[in-house]
Amino acid sequence: MRHATVFDLDDTLIDSGAQWSRVCAAFAARHGHRWQAGDEAALHGNGGWASYVAGLCGGAVSSVEVVEACTTAMVGACAEGRVRALPGAVELVLEAGRHGPVGVATASPRRFVLAVLGELGLRPQLSAVVCGEDVVRVKPAPDPYLRAAAAVGVPPSGCVAVEDSPNGIRSAAAAGMTVLAVPRRGTRLPVDVSRLSAAQAGSATSALPVLRRLLASRPLVHDEASGAVARS
Repeated sequence: MRHATVFDLDDTLIDSGAQWSRVCAAFAARHGHRWQAGDEAALHGNGGWASYVAGLCGGAVSSVEVVEACTTAMVGACAEGRVRALPGAVELVLEAGRHGPVGVATASPRRFVLAVLGELGLRPQLSAVVCGEDVVRVKPAPDPYLRAAAAVGVPPSGCVAVEDSPNGIRSAAAAGMTVLAVPRRGTRLPVDVSRLSAAQAGSATSALPVLRRLLASRPLVHDEASGAVARS
């Protein structure tokens, strides 16, 4: 069995969570909503982020309008160099590519995803890019990771997912992947979510030897009944 790695994007490979919050806050402010700390927390790992922001605007806009406006702002921020790779993230992707195909599974819109991957020079390294508009059921449903596994041509049990958010970890685990959790700085995973991961790291840099170890080992089989990971 070949190994594959599927990465989340925002706050896993790129430092973008705060920028997304600023963009969404500015959009909501134009429609009368004063952004609060709880709104920023609600966006983290939320595949339904556009519907959430539209809801803050009191029905004045649709989620399609939110996606269009906020994506345009984020693509602009990317072009201006305000969305950067997290330290060690590019090296993490390159290491994964030495062991097998690499994919991305993210809730972000494709226009932004392709823009930022192009800026980072990572598009040639990827065999699959699954974006928010590619699935009906978003994270924590397993659909994004199942689609990514199919696209890279490796069964989920042979894939390692690298994720930062609780919803993303739930999604990858439900798909049957081995999960390497890399929570964003200052985030503490709930106990039940932490138990879904085979390993954890504090940053992309410290995740490198952990990912290397997971990918260099014998094929991984995920026992969905127990949540355990065993060597085949």
